[in-house]
Amino acid sequence: MASASQSAFNQQLKKYYSFYTGGFVAFVVIVGILEFAGVPNKILGYIFLAATILLYAGIGFMSKTAEVSEYYVAGRRVPALFNGMATGADWMSAASFIGMAGTLYLTGYDGLAFIMGWTGGYCLVALFLAPYLRKFGQFTIPDFLGARYGGHIPRLIGVLAAIICSFVYVVAQIYGVGLITSRFTGLEFSIGVFVGLGGILVCSFLGGMKAVTWTQVAQYIILIVAYMIPVVWLSVKHTGIPIPQIVAYTTELPKVTALEKEFNDKTTPKGAAEDSVRQIFRDRVADADAKLKGLETGGTGFLAGERGKLEAKVADLKAAGADAKAIEAAEKAVKDFPADPAAAKKAWTAQKTAAAAKTAPVRAHSEPFPAKDEKARDIAKKNFLALILCLMVGTAALPHILMRFYTTPSVAEARRSVGWSLFFIFLLYFTAPALAILVKYEVYSSLVGSSFAQLPAWVSNWAAVDKTLMAITDINKDGIVQLAEITIGGDLIVLATPEIAGLPYVITGLVAAGGLAAALSTADGLLLTIANALSHDVYYKMIDPNAPTTRRILVSKTLLLVVALVAAYVTSLKPGDILFLVGAAFSLAASAFFPALVCGVFWKRANKLGAIIGMSAGLIICGYYMYLTYPFFGVNAPKWWDINPIAAGIFGIPAGFIGVIFGSLISPAPSKEVQELVDHVRYPNLEADINTSAA
Repeated sequence: MASASQSAFNQQLKKYYSFYTGGFVAFVVIVGILEFAGVPNKILGYIFLAATILLYAGIGFMSKTAEVSEYYVAGRRVPALFNGMATGADWMSAASFIGMAGTLYLTGYDGLAFIMGWTGGYCLVALFLAPYLRKFGQFTIPDFLGARYGGHIPRLIGVLAAIICSFVYVVAQIYGVGLITSRFTGLEFSIGVFVGLGGILVCSFLGGMKAVTWTQVAQYIILIVAYMIPVVWLSVKHTGIPIPQIVAYTTELPKVTALEKEFNDKTTPKGAAEDSVRQIFRDRVADADAKLKGLETGGTGFLAGERGKLEAKVADLKAAGADAKAIEAAEKAVKDFPADPAAAKKAWTAQKTAAAAKTAPVRAHSEPFPAKDEKARDIAKKNFLALILCLMVGTAALPHILMRFYTTPSVAEARRSVGWSLFFIFLLYFTAPALAILVKYEVYSSLVGSSFAQLPAWVSNWAAVDKTLMAITDINKDGIVQLAEITIGGDLIVLATPEIAGLPYVITGLVAAGGLAAALSTADGLLLTIANALSHDVYYKMIDPNAPTTRRILVSKTLLLVVALVAAYVTSLKPGDILFLVGAAFSLAASAFFPALVCGVFWKRANKLGAIIGMSAGLIICGYYMYLTYPFFGVNAPKWWDINPIAAGIFGIPAGFIGVIFGSLISPAPSKEVQELVDHVRYPNLEADINTSAA
C-alpha cells in the first residue's frame, strides 16, 4: 500500500514539474517579446528577478509545515530522481554556476582541479557514506556522531564543525546573490546582499527541508536551462554548431592558442602593443620597489618627501593651466597618499603585486602548470593534486549534501539518487570548460583591438558594480584596448556572457535568474543545516529533550533568521572571492567530518575519545593553516610545503584520521550496543529499511 502511494506521489510530481517547466519556457518567450516591443532592459531585469523569487516563495508557502519529519527530512518520501535534482541544485552553488567557468577562463588547465574534485567526490559519497547514513536514519550529521560515539561532546564538535564550514559556504552564496541583485537592480552591493536575503529566507523559513527540497527541484530546472542556452547560442554564433562541448575544443581552442602566441610575439603589431603595456607595468613595479626601499631606509622623512613631490605636481599643473581632469587626478593622489609608514608599505606592496601580475606574458589556456621554472611547475602540480583531494573528500563530508540522503524513502533510493545527482551535476560541469573557451575567444577577438571610444556597454555596466570584476584603462594612451589593459574577475564571466556575446537582454535576465537560483538553492540548504544543528542537536538533544514540536520548529526558524542576518553582514565586508570561500568550506568539512564518519561506519573499534581528538585536530589544523596563509587575515606566514590555503585540508584530513585512530586505540572499545549499530548501518541491502524517528 505504501509503495502504491509513493508511486502515485512520484507520478504527481512529474506532472507538476512538467507543467512548471513549460510555464517557465513560456515566461521566457513572453519576456523576449516584451524586449522586442521596446520595454527597457532595467524593467525586464526586475521582471526576471521578481518573478523567480515570487515563484520560489509560492512553492515555499505551499510547502509550509509544522511536522518534525517534514521540516527536517521532507517526510522521507523524496524519489531518487527528484532528490538528484534537488541535490544538484543544492550543489550547484554560486561557485559552480558563477565561478566555475570564470576560474577556467582565468587559469585554463589548472582550473580543471575543481571539476575533477567535485565530480569525483560523489563516488566517495556513494561508496562510503550516503547509503549508510540513510540506513541510520535520524535527521542530521551530528545525530549520527552522537549516536555512534556516545555522549554530547562528539555531537557538539559536529555541530561546531557544521556551523563553521556551512557558514563559510553560505557567505559565498550570499555574495553571489548580492552580486546579481546589485547588477540587475542598480542597488549598492551591500544593500543588494540584504535584499537578496529575502529570497533565501522565504523558502527555508516556511517549510524547512520540505520547502527547500521542492524549491530546489524548481531551481535546478531554471539554472540548467539558463546555463545551457547562452553557451549553445555562443557556439552557434561562432561555428554554426549547437554542441559547445565539442566545438569549443576542436574549433575555438586552436584559435585561442594562436591569438595567445600572437599576443606574446613582440614582432607582431598586437604583440608589440601588448609589450608596450607590460613595460609600463614593469616600470611601475620598479617604482614601487624603489619607494619601498626608500621607506625602509628613510622612514617618515622619505614619506614626507614623496608627499611633497605630489603636492608640487599639483601646484605646477595649476600654474600651467592644465586640464581640469589632470589637476583633479593629481589632487586625488595627494588625498589618497598614505598617512604613515605602515599604511605606505601596505599600499605600495599592493601596487607592486597588482602591477607585477600584468607584466607576465599571456598564459596559455591549454598548457598544464605553466611556470617560469621546474620548481614553480612542481609547486603547481602539488597544489593541483592537493586541491582535487580536498574537494573530493570535502564533497563526501559536507553536512548540507549528506542531509539530502536522509530524505529518500529507502536505502536503495538513496543510492540511486547519488547517481542522478552526478548526472545532473555533470550536465553543467561538462559545459563549463567549453563556456570558458568560447568567452575567451570572444574577448580576444572582439574586445582586444577595439577602440576605447567605442567600448561596449557591458564594460561600464559591470565596472559600476565592482572595479575588481571589470576594469579597462588605456595604460599606453594609444586609444586601443590591449589584453594587458583589461581586468576581468572570474565571477563576472558567466553572468556577463550574454552581453559579451551581444545576445538579447532576455538571455542576460535568464542567466541572472539561473545564477540567483544556484545561489539561493545552496544558501537555503546551508542555512537550514546550521539552524537544524543548533535547534535539533543542541536545543532538543542537549537542553530540552521534552520540547514540543511547535517550540522546536520555532527555535529553528529563529536561529535561521539570526544566522542569515549575520552571514549577510559578513558578506557585505567582501571577505574573499566566491571560489576560495567555497573551497575553504570543503577543506574544513573534509578535515572535521570525513575521518570520523568513515571510521564510524567501517571501524567498530573507533570510539568517543578517537572522534573527539580526530574531529578537533582536523578542524583546528585546517583552520589554523588558512588563518596563517590567507591574505584576508593579514598574517601572511610562509606556506607549509608551498600548499595554498584553499587546500588546507591536505593537512587537516590526515590529522583527523590519526586523531581518530590514536584516540580509539588508547581508550576502551565502544559498547556492544554501539558495535551492533555499526553492523546495522553497514548492511543496507540485507535488512528492511528502518526509518528511525527522532521525535
